[in-house]
Amino acid sequence: MTVTLLDGGMGQELVARTTDTPTGLWSTKIMMDHPHLVTEVHAEYFEAGADIATANTYAIHRDRLGPHDLEHLFEDLHRKACQLACAARDAHGAGRVAGALGPLGWSYSHEGAPEAARAAELYAEICGVQRDYVDLFLIETIASVEQAKGALQGTVGQGRPVWLALTVDDSDGTKLRSGDALADLAPVVAETAPDAILLNCSRPEAILQGLGVLGTLGVPFGAYANGFERIETYFLKADSAVEGLQARKDLGPVEYADYADGWIERGAEIVGGCCEVGPAHITEIAKRLGRG
Repeated sequence: MTVTLLDGGMGQELVARTTDTPTGLWSTKIMMDHPHLVTEVHAEYFEAGADIATANTYAIHRDRLGPHDLEHLFEDLHRKACQLACAARDAHGAGRVAGALGPLGWSYSHEGAPEAARAAELYAEICGVQRDYVDLFLIETIASVEQAKGALQGTVGQGRPVWLALTVDDSDGTKLRSGDALADLAPVVAETAPDAILLNCSRPEAILQGLGVLGTLGVPFGAYANGFERIETYFLKADSAVEGLQARKDLGPVEYADYADGWIERGAEIVGGCCEVGPAHITEIAKRLGRG
């Protein structure tokens, strides 16, 4: 089995490379002020062995830009982020670019998201902007079945492969953070036919629990965990910043790659990293895949 190696987190890497204070826009504002850092991070992930650069578009939603009077830059920011990822890929001479489609509302929660029909319209708009630049769409950090339905409907017919990444409960990886059972995604998957399903931005222990469920859905699957201690309750609201979340001390490159090995043993065909998982972690996984 050939394993596709994703990159790692972008936002935390950018925060670590600047003295700027993180905001609710996550890495979008840093990209506006320091675009060379985005290119630098993409390049380091490719050098580490990643097959894919995930464009820095996760937080570029109208509902996130509006409170900062930046909604007029919506299309320009998507294009810029995609172009930076493409430039890094081209300089590397190989690889693919994934257009990140982050959750509507706020991360790790389904409560701030619009209903599926409206979400589909918003995601379709994003796909229309990204389509000419990216090789695939990567829907990320989806916390409920309804969120998944809206996002997937928005990508149908957009002319690119679609990967859906879901965030699961840190104590029970067989459930989404909304409390929905992973198994309840089966009808949505059958209807919209994503090309892969992944678990992301959750504790690696929980991801290991959930992979058995993904294996029953009939499509390729994979995982990329975060390195946070936990997702604090205060973070589950609009315009939250990541500076208050604590990184684990027991999840270095070797330990993280041990988890990735376990995911692959369970049948994962796609692995990588999310927040607090950096180039050194991807390097270790690549080494174990015989690429370094």
